[in-house]
Amino acid sequence: MKPRQKRLAIIVGGLATLGIAATLILNAFQSNLVFFFTPTQVANGEAPKERAFRIGGLVKEGSLQRSDIVARFIVTDTAKEIPVAYEGILPDLFSEGKGVVAQGVLSADGKFTATEVLAKHDENYMPPEAQAAVNKAHEATRTLKQ
Repeated sequence: MKPRQKRLAIIVGGLATLGIAATLILNAFQSNLVFFFTPTQVANGEAPKERAFRIGGLVKEGSLQRSDIVARFIVTDTAKEIPVAYEGILPDLFSEGKGVVAQGVLSADGKFTATEVLAKHDENYMPPEAQAAVNKAHEATRTLKQ
């Protein structure tokens, strides 16, 4: 094999390796990508079915029900409500009327099964996406009432 052919073979092999590595990295990134949706977006059918995503908003007052380690509650953005079921220990700061972000899967019947629940960490904090969604829904509700 001539030196020119060897160089060409090395370059082609390197490009093929780089292409395979890029494909594997992008595939891993895509499979671990988790989007954030509000209860209004979920109710409007914008959230994926049978694929993990995050839902955020406020825990509706009086909606928390516990039985053993299963907790059921409703997440709302003051416009729409989504029932959530979570099996596990809730964070210490989790309470009704406070901000929450839950990660899980939406079933075909519209119930959200959470695999992870995150509560706000102090009196003034709510995830920016959840705060924006609550503010937007609050404005829409206020406009409809007028």
